[in-house]
Amino acid sequence: MDKKTLIARLNDDLAGELSAIIQYLTYAAKVTGPYRPQLSQFFLAEVADEQLHAQFLANKIVALGGEPATVPRAVQQASTNREMLEAVLAAEKRAVADYSQRAKDAEGYGDKGLAVQLEDMVRDESGHSEETERILRDWPL
Repeated sequence: MDKKTLIARLNDDLAGELSAIIQYLTYAAKVTGPYRPQLSQFFLAEVADEQLHAQFLANKIVALGGEPATVPRAVQQASTNREMLEAVLAAEKRAVADYSQRAKDAEGYGDKGLAVQLEDMVRDESGHSEETERILRDWPL
């Protein structure tokens, strides 16, 4: 794994985190119905973690000599609470897969500290994913 490729992949991850921040903020505003307060709070509570991930990635990209991404991935459109939860679940599962691979990339590059931090981010995103799955488990269709 060369530095240029690692920076490019970390920038893709950063774009994903920027997207997640936008997704959670937007969905928190859009939820409706009897569970609106709880769902809105659930979405807003995730913003802080995603922001910390984004800041870590931006700092690491700069430390490696790169320029941090400023354009997020596209946010999946969703019009119902269930669609929002399903979109969040898909994004969190992608983040788990991406960070699992990136930890391997960091090991290949020889940056053990980065690999450990990315594994911690896998844990965070796995927790978000599991919580969303639990909410969706008995959600009406």
